[in-house]
Amino acid sequence: MRLLKIDSSARRSSVSRQLTAKFVEAWKEENPAGEVLERDLSTTLLPHITDDWSATYGDPSKLTPAQQQYLSTSDALIEELVGADTIVVGAPMYNFTISWELKAWIDQVVRVGKTMTYGATGPKGLLGGKKVVVITSRGGSYSADSPGAQFDFQESYLRRILRFMGLTDVTFIHAQNQARREQSEPSRAAALERIGQIVSQTVSAAEHRSKLSESQN
Repeated sequence: MRLLKIDSSARRSSVSRQLTAKFVEAWKEENPAGEVLERDLSTTLLPHITDDWSATYGDPSKLTPAQQQYLSTSDALIEELVGADTIVVGAPMYNFTISWELKAWIDQVVRVGKTMTYGATGPKGLLGGKKVVVITSRGGSYSADSPGAQFDFQESYLRRILRFMGLTDVTFIHAQNQARREQSEPSRAAALERIGQIVSQTVSAAEHRSKLSESQN
């Protein structure tokens, strides 16, 4: 069992970081033999998408050393995704959407032939069979029944792009109202409770898939 933790806030004291850390703690308690891989996007050099990105559409065996070097970060990030059973993403909301660090990561991992492909019926994601938990921190409330819902371009985008890569088992945990002192703590407490529930469910489901796979081999 392997858990990939991705943090996308550059703030050391961010709420999203605190909550992903709690997720890892809970996951380790439920799965002490499991492996945790941590990816901090604020300290990862994420290349721009330049003309060199066209190399991703060519024959991998014909890449030049320069092209291989350019794609090395993308290769490493995709390898982490492929090797994970569970993925937890810490995602603060900035200006109604995701941080630039998280967007830059997405641009590196959405890649033809690696995480998605095109066929006769259109695009197809290649990363099925994984559990994704996205933990957000938001200054206000953007729940479906709130006036702020119309400004939530964070969850809808992440759901769509994750599905594009085949990641369809996605759960969101929102720590809302973090800019409102009287409401921030109750929201964080609710998020922590939800983390405990999701971790327990996720580990049980992963163990079931593992046993099913072993029985079929």
